[in-house]
Amino acid sequence: MNRKFYNDLADQGLGKTPLARAACEEILGSPDIELLPLLNAAFEVRKKYTGKEVMVHVINNAQNGFCPEDCHYCPQAKSSQADIEEYPLKPDEEIFAEAQKAHEGGAFRYCMVFAGRGPSQRRTEKLAALISEIKRRYPLEVCVSAGLLDDEKAKILKAAGLDRLNHNLNSSAAHYPKICSTHTYQDRLNTLKSAQRAGLEICSGMIVGMGESPSDVIEVAMTLREMKSRSIPVNFLVPIEGNTLQRASELSPDYCLRILCLFRFLNPDAEIRAAAGRELHLRSMEVMALYPANSLFLEGYLNTRGSARAKTLRMIQDAGFTIKSEQNLDELLKGVADPDSPQANDRETIGAVKGWQELRPYFSPDDKK
Repeated sequence: MNRKFYNDLADQGLGKTPLARAACEEILGSPDIELLPLLNAAFEVRKKYTGKEVMVHVINNAQNGFCPEDCHYCPQAKSSQADIEEYPLKPDEEIFAEAQKAHEGGAFRYCMVFAGRGPSQRRTEKLAALISEIKRRYPLEVCVSAGLLDDEKAKILKAAGLDRLNHNLNSSAAHYPKICSTHTYQDRLNTLKSAQRAGLEICSGMIVGMGESPSDVIEVAMTLREMKSRSIPVNFLVPIEGNTLQRASELSPDYCLRILCLFRFLNPDAEIRAAAGRELHLRSMEVMALYPANSLFLEGYLNTRGSARAKTLRMIQDAGFTIKSEQNLDELLKGVADPDSPQANDRETIGAVKGWQELRPYFSPDDKK
């Protein structure tokens, strides 16, 4: 592909001009598109709108399991046989302590996830109280994922100080019935619209690797552009034994990076997050995700563990990026073990799948203890 193609991609992203669908299809599927020039074009767009900062997020699985939904990719689903540690809503002080740890560890945003179809009125008021107290105690932005919401419940959370509501589309409208039967794609879209009517920013993304086509990926990226999603987590399916959906499709590092570039071109000024599964599917090319994406999770996800905090922070620093935080990256790295030391892997992710080491072959044998 000639240089003009990559220059045109960068120019359209810089000008917030939507890409033609044919160009999107070429990005994802054409062997003539070379990865490095594509990453460079995406980086030009990322650099204009987000600089060289990386937003680091810590996710708190504030409640695990007991979910009545049957999302085929999720170990908390009623249909999953995954061996997880189930627990009800954590005590308030435990949630506050984890928010403090997130702040002191350099996180810009603290994300709380609550399993279930959606909160009752009483649960909504409880969430509002938690949000208000966290905002009072710590200079963190707060994002909550609580399932399906209507206008009134979204307004309650907004009044409490919630910055963003997370509710992922996960896949396209056409593919959605293949990954869940207990709610619809439209239900998810309606929740996002309720959040926007309440004045909340929305955080919504997808899970790649569930058997969707490149056309489905493009559809989600374009829909999130139309929705003006300010935060877009791009997850890569982590196969978990016991789930209805496991290895639905193979993902190469090249394809994953192309998807991140596509999301950047279509959503130039959004926060694009290389989210769950980045360690597994990007492998040795994980650092390249920082060129189209400007956001990462630290220390793990809902039911699977990620790279140690020291390793992630060092990767950011070594690539010449900084973090958006009140904490200085150099100071944070002084306070943690060397990324390659055994101590760096001494970490906890409450709610992680038991026997998680069998799902993460890229960790060293010592890290599986």
